[in-house]
Amino acid sequence: MGFKTGIVGMPNVGKSTLFNALTKTASAQAANFPFCTIEPNVGEVSVPDARLDKLAAIAGSAKIIPTRMAFVDIAGLVKGASKGEGLGNQFLANIRECDAIIHVLRCFEDDDITHVDGRVDPVTDAEVIETELMLADLESIDKRLVNLSRKIRGGDKDAVEQNDLLLRAKNAIENDKPARTVERVEDEEKAWNMLQLLSAKPVLYVCNVEEENAASGNAHSEAVAKMAAEQGAASVVISAAIEEEISQLDAEEASMFLEEMGLHEAGLDRLIKAGYTLLQLETYFTVGPKEARAWTIHKGTQAPQAAGVIHGDFERGFIRAETIAYADFIEFGGEQGAKEAGKMRAEGKTYVVKDGDVLHFLFNT
Repeated sequence: MGFKTGIVGMPNVGKSTLFNALTKTASAQAANFPFCTIEPNVGEVSVPDARLDKLAAIAGSAKIIPTRMAFVDIAGLVKGASKGEGLGNQFLANIRECDAIIHVLRCFEDDDITHVDGRVDPVTDAEVIETELMLADLESIDKRLVNLSRKIRGGDKDAVEQNDLLLRAKNAIENDKPARTVERVEDEEKAWNMLQLLSAKPVLYVCNVEEENAASGNAHSEAVAKMAAEQGAASVVISAAIEEEISQLDAEEASMFLEEMGLHEAGLDRLIKAGYTLLQLETYFTVGPKEARAWTIHKGTQAPQAAGVIHGDFERGFIRAETIAYADFIEFGGEQGAKEAGKMRAEGKTYVVKDGDVLHFLFNT
C-alpha cells in the first residue's frame, strides 16, 4: 500500500512535465496550451528507502520490493470548474478518488509560456483552485442533505452522523474555510472519509521554480510557503525542468547533476517525504531469503491491521508479531543476531507498529 495523489493546478504550470519526470514516462503530453491533459494519466513509482536495501543485503534477500505510490495527472483547473468550465466537472471527479492533492503552482517567470490569466501569482492561483473545490463541495453537500432527511426521519443513526458532519463542513465552507479545517474526533474519521469532500483532501503545495532557484526558491515560493504555514499545510520547492533532466539519467549521473545544482536529493524524494508526513504514513518491513519488502501503513496502526495490509487472513487469524526494530536488525546482523541479543519481541494485538519495524506475523489459517 502506498498512496494515490492527484496532481492539480492551473493550466501551464508544469503539472504534466512534473508527472513525466516523476514517473519517468512520456505518457503525459506537455504542451503550451490549456487543457493539454484531458484524460487523467496515472503512473506508479517505487518509494525510495535506503533502509530496504540494507535489510536485504544483511538477509541475502533474492528480491527487493519497495512500496509504491500512484500519481494522477489531472487536467488544468480554471475559475468556474465547479460549474463545468474547462471540462471541470470531469476532473473534479478524478480528484475525489485520490488520498491527497499535490497542488502545482507556477513560481517561475517565462514569457514563452502562457499563463491562462496573463500573470504569475501562485497565491491567487491556489485560491482559485481552492474556491472551485469548495464550491463543488457546497453543491454536493446540499444535495446530500436533502437525500439524508428521509433516512433521518426513519431513525437511521448513520444518516444522523453524516448529516452532522455535512452541516459542519457546510458551515466551514460558507465561512471561506475548506472542509479539512473541520475539527473531528477519532470515532468520526471513518464516516468523514466516506464523504469524499474535495476540500477535505490534504494538500501539498509544489512550487515549480526556474532551474537557478531550485535550491533556494524565490519570492513566489516564499509567498506560497507563508500561505501554506498559515493553513497548516506543507510546501516544497521543485524545478520540473530539472526533474525532467534527472529522469533521463542513470543513478550516478543523476547524483552528479544534483550536486552541481546544489541539491541534496531529487524532487521525487522530497515529494514522497512531504507526502508521508502530510498523510501521517510510515513504513514497516518483512525480510527473508526470498524477499525484502516495504509496507506502508498509517501512524498508530496496530499489529493485526498492519498484518492485514499483506493479506486479510493475516489480520483475521493474527496471533502475534515477532518484532525487531530496524536499528537492532542492522546492529546485530539480522534476525538471528537480534534474537540472540534479546532484541526480538513478541507483540500482541494492541501493539502499535513503529516506523522501521521488521515484522514476522504468526496467524491461524
